[in-house]
Amino acid sequence: MERENLTRFAWLSIAAAVVTISLKSAAYWFTGSVGLLSDALESLINLAAAIVALFTLKIAASPADEEHAFGHDKAEYFSSGIEGTLIFIAALSIAYTAFNRLLMPQPLEQIGIGLIVSGIATAVNLIVARILIKAGNDHHSLVLEADGHHLMTDVWTSVGVVIGVGLVNLTGWLRLDPIVAILVAVNIVWTGFSLIKRSVLGLMDTAVAPEIQTVAEEILKTHAANTNITFENFRSRQSGAKKFFYVDIQFPNDWSIRKVHDIADEIEQDIREKIPNSIVFTHLEPFDK
Repeated sequence: MERENLTRFAWLSIAAAVVTISLKSAAYWFTGSVGLLSDALESLINLAAAIVALFTLKIAASPADEEHAFGHDKAEYFSSGIEGTLIFIAALSIAYTAFNRLLMPQPLEQIGIGLIVSGIATAVNLIVARILIKAGNDHHSLVLEADGHHLMTDVWTSVGVVIGVGLVNLTGWLRLDPIVAILVAVNIVWTGFSLIKRSVLGLMDTAVAPEIQTVAEEILKTHAANTNITFENFRSRQSGAKKFFYVDIQFPNDWSIRKVHDIADEIEQDIREKIPNSIVFTHLEPFDK
């Protein structure tokens, strides 16, 4: 699948967000629970994040040009940063509403209907989250993967809210409802922090994951053992879905340029086959410079 076709998953996320916002808002309207209101507010963030993801995927799929010779993949990190910021705003809104209700607790109504409606919304999010995470892993899209994990966080948040509202119904302790909402706010603040951290690290050209770098390094070691080359200054960086590797390769002085380049081409090809979406730069130099 071409990367530009991944936007269909963003459209799926947008559709799911619209559905869950409607259902969770209805659940709040039935019950008056600030816990369920906090869940609905988080779904608003899901919608905003999905819209940002849609535009980001379109930008990231744009081919390289004169001003962006390495492509536009880093646009995906802006999506994570924006999503994290929106989550912080939602958390503040939830905490403010919950604190007021904590001071002035109110009885809940039609809890049974509210929990059923919220349960349906949670099931929708669960299905879509699994689809997005799988698509993100299969197509190496940080945007889809982040969106999927965010939705999965929303699923567990919704489960906690449903349990909290159910306990309010069983115990009659009205303050439990705003307490659950505050816990939701704390949970999504952590999610927002994780997304912003990931965005910042990506924009700072952080190295690829250690396990991926090890795969590339093992390929270099295998070629070094089978030929008479050595290598040094091996380094990497992640840019959206793309992974860049740089390495200096030393070779005997009496080798021909063709022989050296053939070995370098084999190394680059092996890394690209083992690590999808990778780009390898080799610098060749003789042992005696």
